[in-house]
Amino acid sequence: MNENKCECESMGCEEGGTCSGSCGGAAVENDFSIKTHEANSIKRVIGVVSGKGGVGKSLVTSTLAVLARRKGYNVGVLDADITGPSIPKMFGINRRAMSSESGILPEKTHNDIKIMSVNLLLDSDDAPVIWRGPLISNVVKQFWSDVIWGDIDYLFLDMPPGTGDVPLTVFQSIPLDGIIIVASPQDLVHMIVRKAYNMAKSMNIPVLGIVENMSYVKCPDCNKEIKIFGESHIDDIAAELGIKVLGKMPIDPVIAEACDKGEIEKIDKDYLSEAVEFIEKNLTL
Repeated sequence: MNENKCECESMGCEEGGTCSGSCGGAAVENDFSIKTHEANSIKRVIGVVSGKGGVGKSLVTSTLAVLARRKGYNVGVLDADITGPSIPKMFGINRRAMSSESGILPEKTHNDIKIMSVNLLLDSDDAPVIWRGPLISNVVKQFWSDVIWGDIDYLFLDMPPGTGDVPLTVFQSIPLDGIIIVASPQDLVHMIVRKAYNMAKSMNIPVLGIVENMSYVKCPDCNKEIKIFGESHIDDIAAELGIKVLGKMPIDPVIAEACDKGEIEKIDKDYLSEAVEFIEKNLTL
């Protein structure tokens, strides 16, 4: 019988650090990584994650992709949020993805950002995805292994919220160069951010930093910043975890309207310009 390294040695495992599984702490050392399509040359892969839904993760993902593309990089967005895909809508893509004998072809935005989402495979945008976890995870893996991304400098993954099946699948299967955590300015977020952070660290995925969304809204009359969710705690959280705050995005009606119209590429805001510069500096090609 093969012996596996025991995960519970620190808890006083009587097997002396190796065990056959009788103590319930045997670690199965399997490699779950999968290869991308042979036609692909993907230099850097960045996951955009959140510990809970509704914090604007897809908005941050799309904004980072747009800003990186404006700098001349070849950019792709893999929409791993299978049950709540919003990336195609934000970019104004309503065509179905095509395929060839070699694999699946991603759609392109007006500015040549490559997009792959489950919504590009469904008969209609509002068709619900009523699938169980294993099937959803397999679809995400196929977006990595079967999609012909081609030459990509930065591939951004819009992850589903939480720390469940799909984030686990991505962390194990796709070679992430780092993740960006998206949060909002609420006390509860402290715990949520730590969950996402701890999951990444436990799986040896670098945490690049935090982006705070919905930080404030500006009064249209006096231009005063109104903090709807109260004072931000993101700087304290980042300092505690030893990571960087990459940007703070307000509630901006202009951005909301552009996303609804599928015109996010037309937005001319610099809320996340420092985040892209940080990615350039730390994830050089």
